Amino acid sequence: MSVQEKIQSKLQENLFPQMLAIENESHMHSGPATESHFKVIAVAKEFEALSLVKRHQRVYALLKEELTGGVHALSLHLYTPAEWEARNAQAPSSPDCRGGSRAGRGSQ
Repeated sequence: MSVQEKIQSKLQENLFPQMLAIENESHMHSGPATESHFKVIAVAKEFEALSLVKRHQRVYALLKEELTGGVHALSLHLYTPAEWEARNAQAPSSPDCRGGSRAGRGSQ
C-alpha cells in the first residue's frame, strides 16, 4: 500500500469526511523522495467542535507513523461542511517549493 493510500485509509476510517482529497505533491519539490509531500483537503462534521489548531493536531496524531516514516510535509486544509460551502468547495493552491536542498541555488 502506498503512503498516499495509507493516509487516505486512516483519515477515511477516523474522520468519516464528507469530502477527502489527497494529492501527492512530491514532484513539486527537490530531492529523490516520491511520497514525501502531500496536500490534504478534508471536510468533516467532526471539525465543527475543533479549533483550527485542534484539527491539525487530530490529523497529525492519526498520521504519526507516516510523519515519522518519510512524509516530510503535509499541507492541511481542514473544513467544516459550512466552511467548505462558504469557500465554494475550493481550497487554496499550494505554493511553489521554497527549496530545502539544492533548489534555488546558483552555481558556487
